[in-house]
Amino acid sequence: MTNIRMDPAGIAPPVAHFAHGVLSVDAERILHTSGVVPVAPDGTVPKDLAGQAEVVWQNILAVLAEAGMSTSDLVSVTTYVVPGQDLTTVMTARDRALGGHVTASTLLVVHELAQPAWLVEVAVVATA
Repeated sequence: MTNIRMDPAGIAPPVAHFAHGVLSVDAERILHTSGVVPVAPDGTVPKDLAGQAEVVWQNILAVLAEAGMSTSDLVSVTTYVVPGQDLTTVMTARDRALGGHVTASTLLVVHELAQPAWLVEVAVVATA
């Protein structure tokens, strides 16, 4: 299986550390997550955005590991953040978790998430 970054020369380059698209060739397994929320294994939710983003990415890494995958298998990330948050904090947590791996990425500011305490939620797609 091969994931090929798609950043056509005829359009503006990405505005951050992501690809416009990722083409998966000969993928045998595809993992789609639900929105992964900032609930730690002990049921707690950090109060700050940085803490919540860390928990979300730890949870994503756990789901990937359960599927026998790693961040290098990620092809798409969709991030949902409530208004008034520092988006740089969210993107920094994503980039740190990905360790230099580049995916297609969408970041949306939404009115609210399912629980008022949640500031960020992330869904991913991985192929192997």
